[in-house]
Amino acid sequence: MNQNSLNHIAFILDGNKRWAKKNNVNQIQGYNKGFENIKTIINYSLKNKIKYLTLFALSSENFDRPSVKILYDIIYTKFSILIDDLIKSKKVKVKIFGSRENLPEKIIKIFNQAEELSLNNNALNLNIAFNYGFKNEIKEVLKKFKENIDNINLNKNSEINNLFYLGDLNDPDILIRTGGHKRLSNFIMFNLTYTELFFTETLWPEFNINELETIINQYSKIERKYGL
Repeated sequence: MNQNSLNHIAFILDGNKRWAKKNNVNQIQGYNKGFENIKTIINYSLKNKIKYLTLFALSSENFDRPSVKILYDIIYTKFSILIDDLIKSKKVKVKIFGSRENLPEKIIKIFNQAEELSLNNNALNLNIAFNYGFKNEIKEVLKKFKENIDNINLNKNSEINNLFYLGDLNDPDILIRTGGHKRLSNFIMFNLTYTELFFTETLWPEFNINELETIINQYSKIERKYGL
């Protein structure tokens, strides 16, 4: 039996609104339930010494949906919990990547504060994709390369990696997408080259630690060849 190391888990968090509809509650309750589940996964990652956790919270394609305002309200009201519980007490380092253009100023301030306060934390690296799309990221990569074309050594993988939002972090070992759809939805494609992909019908608010451990157990048995 293989025992693959597990340092980095990525999630596409899908199904909050469908969970709300299924349970006859409003979307706010659905997103709040999803937010609480994020904390559950973070605590599991801390307990099991998983070094990196990357979450797809909002795609740039969904940025104009009316439900985005609900996300803003939840971020704004839950921020003090994030600061006190995760950043100050549990020493989680937060990185939020994606475009901040057209985000409300109060949300930008919250994101900046989370990153600044957690800069020297090292218990867990929590990466959150918000208003993110890989095709937009590629545009930013090309801009950076053009601006620094004389200073980037294309023979050094680390310098290429640092053009991307996740920088020189280890690529995700596994990606889990909840909610039933079997697609990557424009998410960190550069970083998923050899990632093992898992898709579950479970809606994000219902995804639990038992299912996560089942997936991790399946992953541990995979023979990873990093090629054909």
